[in-house]
Amino acid sequence: MEISEFCREIETYLCRKNDGHLIRVTGPSFDVVSGWAERGVPITVAYAGIDRYFERYYRQGPRRRPVRIDFCEADVLDVFDEWRRATGVTVQSTVDSRESSVDGQQSTEEAQSPKQSLPAHLQRVVMRLTSARSGGSLGPAFDALIDRVADELETARSDARGVRGERRRQLVDRLAALDRELLLEARAATDEGTLEAVRRQADTELAPFKAGMTADALARARDAAIDRLVRERYRLPTIAFG
Repeated sequence: MEISEFCREIETYLCRKNDGHLIRVTGPSFDVVSGWAERGVPITVAYAGIDRYFERYYRQGPRRRPVRIDFCEADVLDVFDEWRRATGVTVQSTVDSRESSVDGQQSTEEAQSPKQSLPAHLQRVVMRLTSARSGGSLGPAFDALIDRVADELETARSDARGVRGERRRQLVDRLAALDRELLLEARAATDEGTLEAVRRQADTELAPFKAGMTADALARARDAAIDRLVRERYRLPTIAFG
């Protein structure tokens, strides 16, 4: 995708997120978004970062004003960092999103999200699982698994604040296992046509990085990219911690 097209797509997506209010991606905002394209941020990863900003923005109460794309930069770069770690993709230019600024000044209100504690992470996971089910993104096939996972997470929440050392490591390992189980269930519930579309999208995301990857690394990256897209489709939280 050409940089100009990338910026137009981001502008269109931001307009939808702002309920039709058009905020142009021009001037400094164009520099921000074109920088994402130059770093190789896949367009779907950029969308996920924008979604993350809006999710946090709405948790603060009624929306005060339309969101400029500059405010989403920290979240876009955070999601890109997470995507790169999951897929194993490396790029020449990396940016610490927590250093991001708006109009030359650090913006804690609009950009930053602190690292969560384990109890806060568990609380957020339970809330998002409940929201995914009540919102209809998860069908009845998930009910038994969600009930069991939610029970385990509630038990973990009661213990997590005082967990240290080996017990904490075991809990973190268990969260990773639950996360994998939830993703496997989600893949199994997805029809083949949709899965094929997800695979094509994963290939598109990885295309700019393919040349520098071994076959094994590319296969692992593709699998991780598919997992991320399936997770987004069902609005699944990341149960794994750290």
